[in-house]
Amino acid sequence: MTSENAPRETPRYTVAVIGGTGPQGKGLGYRFARHGHDIVLGSRAAEKAEVSAAEVTERLVDVAGAGVARGATNADAIAAADVVLLAVPYDGHDDLVASLAADGALAGKTVISCVNPLAFDKRGAHGQVVKGGEGSAAESAQELAPEATVVGAFHNVSAVGLWSDAEFLDEDVIVVGDSVEGKQVAIDLAASVTGREGIDGGKLRLARVLEPFTAVLISINRKYKVHAGIRVSGLDAH
Repeated sequence: MTSENAPRETPRYTVAVIGGTGPQGKGLGYRFARHGHDIVLGSRAAEKAEVSAAEVTERLVDVAGAGVARGATNADAIAAADVVLLAVPYDGHDDLVASLAADGALAGKTVISCVNPLAFDKRGAHGQVVKGGEGSAAESAQELAPEATVVGAFHNVSAVGLWSDAEFLDEDVIVVGDSVEGKQVAIDLAASVTGREGIDGGKLRLARVLEPFTAVLISINRKYKVHAGIRVSGLDAH
């Protein structure tokens, strides 16, 4: 007989990583696969994605229980997965998402956006203003793919740390979205990165805060020569 208070078993997901040949996408894909999820790294060119997938597979040779990593075109990666991670530059973001969502390809899927609209000038990194301050990359993705469930997560995780040999990163993943079920997917996947579930940070509109905050971490990294992350205190009792 199963107790209502029994620990929830984390599902095993198949994740399409769009931008899977870039450092953030490949790093997150590696973390997911290292902890049992299957990944399909997506790229415009399947051959390029297959090279990155081979690099991930090589890192997983001695990891017990690791998931499978493979490469494919963006469209084939999405078709093979129930979760889609957007790990792409903000430049050209809207056109790319619109093309990915064509013909209902993203319908019914959980789409996790870790896209950060950033800009750089002589004073350093800063957040771009999206829709006059009333929007974000994640919200744009939801508008462009209305039949998908879009959540925001993994915005502030260092690509260097993701590809490191550390078992887990000493930081938290904050998840935002308008769907409880969609957020739970990202909360589950966060455990592959930090060793603990992600933190529910509220509604999707709060991506407007999380996305540009990455510029603050970039500034800290440059000042202290580190790869800083975010830790949320006060949640130990939950």
